[in-house]
Amino acid sequence: MPAADERRNRSDPAADPAGVAAARSRLAEAQTRLLAALVGDAEPPPGFDPERVRVQAGALVGKRREVVAKVAPALVDDLVDRVGRQRFVELFAEYTRAHPRPAEGARADAAAFAEYLRGNGLPTRGAPPSGHRKGGLARLVTRWRRR
Repeated sequence: MPAADERRNRSDPAADPAGVAAARSRLAEAQTRLLAALVGDAEPPPGFDPERVRVQAGALVGKRREVVAKVAPALVDDLVDRVGRQRFVELFAEYTRAHPRPAEGARADAAAFAEYLRGNGLPTRGAPPSGHRKGGLARLVTRWRRR
């Protein structure tokens, strides 16, 4: 029977730093592949149900589309009036496959979507400016700090 120290070393991940590093590397790669599958057209990593990943990816696109519609309702209303709701949904899905969500937020996403539409021959009306604008609470805090 192995000594207590020997048993402890076998179950202690810190006893094998190379193994820990390899496990972290595998986890990071799987997370990267999963994220690429959720927000792009990549295949999910092994062990993930492709259908479930596809459904979740569609839900994320839908949520992003709804947020853009909230910050740029005139853009979306005009587009839906001209091409129909289904075509708007298709156009937005095409846009998201080629354009990751901007770090600047939903207004920048709406402006980029409008630019995408113009680049594809669909003139837009009601598109928000592409500059960043602070939200209501942030504006209030800024005003308060300036006092």
